[in-house]
Amino acid sequence: MTETIRTGGCQCGAVRFRIKGALGRPSICHCRMCQKQFGSFFGALVTVPKDGVEWTHEEPSYFQSSVNIDRGFCARCGTPLTYRQPGGLEIAIGAFDDRSDLAPQIQVNYAARLPWVETIFDQPVHQDPDYYARQEQIISFQHPDHEAADWPTKGLQL
Repeated sequence: MTETIRTGGCQCGAVRFRIKGALGRPSICHCRMCQKQFGSFFGALVTVPKDGVEWTHEEPSYFQSSVNIDRGFCARCGTPLTYRQPGGLEIAIGAFDDRSDLAPQIQVNYAARLPWVETIFDQPVHQDPDYYARQEQIISFQHPDHEAADWPTKGLQL
């Protein structure tokens, strides 16, 4: 039987990881610290196996957000990457190259959620075809969702 290997990293490609072994429980956390770290309504994280993470490029930089918690990010592009606590490490679901099977299975700190977060997907879908045609013309400088042997250390630039 082959061992599962997962990869991912930040926007610019400076911080990349490889995980061997089974991932734990995917979750979303509604606490204010996760909202601030991700600049969003909640943080989406998945637990990783102890000693199963290899940083294949640079390692994340860390901000100690509380007495027990460090939050990792890329010092170059700012991508939020990790939640490190005494019991282990969690990695941002959005940082994985393949996120298709990482649907959150539990909500943490539900009482701290923004009340309107439960209705955001009930809102109308933007349907302007001109907008989407313009989006297709954007040239991305972000690291692709796969390993790239010759990726520049500072990411793509003009």
